[in-house]
Parts: sequence; structure tokens; C-alpha cells
Amino acid sequence: MKNREVAGLLYEMAELLELHAENRFKIIAFSKAARAIESLPEDISLVCREKRLQSISGVGKAIAQKVEEYLKTGRIEAHQELLAKTPPGLVKLLQISGLGPKTVFMLHEKLNITNLEELETAAREHRIRRLPRMGPTRETNILKSIERYKKRSTRILYSTAEPIVNDILAYLRGMGGLEHITAAGSFRRARETVGDIDILATAIRPEEIVAAFVRMPLVEEVLAQGPTKASVIVQETIQVDLRIVEHQSFGTVLQYFTGSKEHNVRLRQLALNRGYSLSEYSLTRLTDSQDLFYDREEDVYAAIGLPYIAPEMREDRGEIEAALRGTLPRLLEPKDMRGDLHVHSDWSDGRASILEMAHAAQALGYEYIALCDHSPSIGIAGGLDPEKLEKKIEAIAAVNKELELEGANFTVLAGTEVDIKADGRLDYVDDLLARCDVVVASVHMGLQQTERAITGRLISAIENENVDIIAHPTGRIIDQREPYEVDMQAVLRAAARTKTVMEINSHPSRLDLNDVNAKAAKEMGVMLCINSDAHDAKQLLNMKYGVNVARRGWLEKKDVLNASSLKDLLSVLRR
Repeated sequence: MKNREVAGLLYEMAELLELHAENRFKIIAFSKAARAIESLPEDISLVCREKRLQSISGVGKAIAQKVEEYLKTGRIEAHQELLAKTPPGLVKLLQISGLGPKTVFMLHEKLNITNLEELETAAREHRIRRLPRMGPTRETNILKSIERYKKRSTRILYSTAEPIVNDILAYLRGMGGLEHITAAGSFRRARETVGDIDILATAIRPEEIVAAFVRMPLVEEVLAQGPTKASVIVQETIQVDLRIVEHQSFGTVLQYFTGSKEHNVRLRQLALNRGYSLSEYSLTRLTDSQDLFYDREEDVYAAIGLPYIAPEMREDRGEIEAALRGTLPRLLEPKDMRGDLHVHSDWSDGRASILEMAHAAQALGYEYIALCDHSPSIGIAGGLDPEKLEKKIEAIAAVNKELELEGANFTVLAGTEVDIKADGRLDYVDDLLARCDVVVASVHMGLQQTERAITGRLISAIENENVDIIAHPTGRIIDQREPYEVDMQAVLRAAARTKTVMEINSHPSRLDLNDVNAKAAKEMGVMLCINSDAHDAKQLLNMKYGVNVARRGWLEKKDVLNASSLKDLLSVLRR
């Protein structure tokens, strides 16, 4: 938690520095340090106490002093000075999709805009379109982004909820008398964002568990407390509800509180059709009003005549019909993954060497990874020019020889994440791409282009015989950047025609393709892969978030390219 807190502060300082047109190298230094601390595998407070801050890649003496200052005092004086000379509303404007620090600075300088309301007024009065590099289209897009921002959810990322849930479950499992305990709701369905966190349990002495729950160290406020349930606030705004139920009803209650609402409505209607009334606590047989209790979810579904439906599928997207037909998929599991086809190294903006990434992936039980560093258009990410890519291919060959000498049954594939430029061309020539084992193509720039333009760019890349995978295909960042305008059906049709693989990017802020598009891709015969997009060894663990999306998209092992052995993978890539 402290690592994310410090990283968030450094990210904000980078944005504020850019807002004030400070030295570009200074801005990059703060961003790089923030990324390194965010992914640090140990507590930043411990690193600070042991005087090891400067051992973190990207953390120099000046930034180390600022981190130490924050950990000791709870503030950074330089950050406070930046905030003092920045109108408060300007920082909020950075959260509007499509507005970078340079644009916000210009809006403030030219139109004296200091907050969201003034920005919206200026756009509606058509004053923004008269500024350099703006125009009517950009002005319209700003208004759309403002509307989306106003509707933005108060939900949190699944990855933010996960450590909270794990901490609570671990804490309460240490209590005597606890029988069952699990998270329910949207968290259990592995939705990309989570609202209130629901915890269900059974216990011999419920009052003791409730008392322990409200006294947990992470609790900041107790909203309600009773003999069998309580509600608390953690991390300032996140509500967690605990409910302790009778052991005999645990299965029925867990099914009910896992949801979704639409799934439960369909299930209750099916129960009625079969002579039962399904409630939160029991299944009642209508012929004799007999209440039937179940401590396992599987038995609840079986009583209605259905096989067990995995929580991730409970969204009323045809799962009950599939269960009735006996055609429920055998969902992909984390253990099915055999490799990762989109990871970065310190050859571009990664923070680990090729060999370090290989050893980390091998430790996870993988057979292979594909090193896909950026192409030159992504200058801020240290994209590789053609000569440097050729040298990296040679370096990968050398690493594979070293792994062979170690006796490792592991292969590093030479790859690239090549940018799809604004005109649809790829950032490397075909001859160079043909030398790569894996070519991942993606859009990073020109995100404000029309649907027709972006769709055309993606299809152009898909139709290039050297492109194997389209990465993060809609460009969205959850609650930060909306997907770019794209005809996904047309893109998926092109991918099906050319046998191009579509990526589920496992970064917890991307999860792109999302579950709905992943299910549509499967139904159209498109192969998918799940990649971590890791920039260091720790981020390889993000794969689990992509597997969650795959399960919500009904994917099976056969639908996922990197659930294949290396031999089968290479056979597909050659085709």
C-alpha cells in the first residue's frame, strides 16, 4: 500500500512539472522512479530504513531524499510548492481523457481556464477551437470526455480490492471459531472494477468475529455493527460489509450474494418453473412449503437441475441456457498458461534484463516468453531503432545459449511491440519484422482519430503477414482513458480471416480486450492470447488478471495461444 502511495505522489509531481513546462529529463526521472517504486517487490519503508533507496533503478539521490522526506513527515515540500503555484482545478483537468499537461498549460495560459466548469464553458462557447492545434473536432472530443468524466464510476480496480480482501480474510482466519469465509459480489465474479466489498462467513460465535472485524488495523471508520454483520470504511472511501450466516444456509447465501442481479433473477424464475421458490437463505418446495437448506453452492444449482456455473460467468449472458443444454465451457485456469508473449526488458522501458525476465518466468513454470520491447516511435519509452533491435535479437540468442548451458527447459523468443503509426504503416520494415519470432502490433498515438481511421490502422496491421498479435486492441485505461473509436466487429472479422491473434492485456488498468469483446472474438473463431505486458519480473504475476477476463469471456484452454506448448506455439506462429 505504501509503495503505491509513494508512487502516486511521484507520478503527480511529474504531471505538475510538465504542467509548468519544467525540464523534460526531470519529468521523465520522476515518472521512471514512480514506476520502479510501484512495482517494487518489498516495502518501500523497509528499503528506506535500510538506506537502500538509491539501489532502486531510476531512484537517484534527489528523488531518494524526497521519498525519505515523505516517509518521515507525510509530505514532500517540493510537492507542496508545486501545488501552491498550481490552480487546484488544473490537476483535476489532467484526469480528462485527451488532455495532457501541455494542453492544460496552454488552456490556462491562453484562456485563463482553472477548473472543469471553465473548461466546459469555453468548449461550449467554441473558444477552444481557435487555439493552436485544437480545432472543432478536438473541442467536441473534450466535451465528450467531460461528460464521460462526470459519469465516472466510484468503483475501484479489482487489483486494488484484491489485497484488501486478502488481508481481511487472512486476519479473520486467524480467529478461533470461524468455519467458512469468502468474498462474494462483483469481486468473486472477478469484474474489472468492484463496488462495495462483500465478505460472507459462518462462525460458532459470530459476535467475536464481528468484533474482530471492526477492530482490524486497516479499518478507518465503523458504519454499522450488529451481532452478525458490520460495515466499515477502509482506505478512506472503500466500504467492506461482513455478514455471518447459518452454516446450513451458506451455499444459498453465497450464491445469492455473488450475483449478478440479472443472473439471480433468471435463476429464481427457473426455480419457480420447476416448483421451487429460491430465496436468500433457502430453496422452498412449493408443493409442501418445505424449506431446503444447502451449505454448498453446487447443491443449490443441482437442486434446480443445473450443473455448477462458475462465478465469473454469472452475468446473464447465456450461461443458464448453456447449462440447460449441457454446453458450459471448461474455463481456462491459471495453471493452463505456458508462457507470456508480451513482456519488456531494459532494452526499452523495462526494468530488468532479458536473463532476469527469463529466470522469473521460468520460476513461474513457463516454457517461454517473448521479449517485445518498443519500436522507435515510442521515444519516451526508449523505443529501439532498427540497428538496436537487431542487436537485441542477437542478445536473445546468447541468452538462450546460456539457458541451455544451465539445463533450463526454457526459451526466450525474440519479439517486438511495433507501433501502428497514424497512417497505418508499421514502425519497422517488413524484412526486419520477419526476423522476429513474435510481432505484437499496437496503437499508442493518434488516439483521437476517427473510428474509420483507427479501424483502418488496425486492419492494415492485421493484414501484414508478419504481425502475429494485436496488443491492447481498444487502447483503454480503466477510469482514466476511454477506448478509442473503433469498429471492433470489423477488426475481429479481419483477425478471423487472417488468423491474427487478439491480446487480452493483463495489466490491471487495461484488461483489454475486455470480457465482452473476448467472448465475441471466441464466437467469431479468433484465437486469443493473454499477456502480462510486464516491465519487470514482478509484473509477470499480472497474468492472473487476464485469466480472470478470459474466464468471464468463456474462454477455454484451446482458445488461448499461450496455453499451448512451445512446439504447438511455434507451429501456429509459422502458419
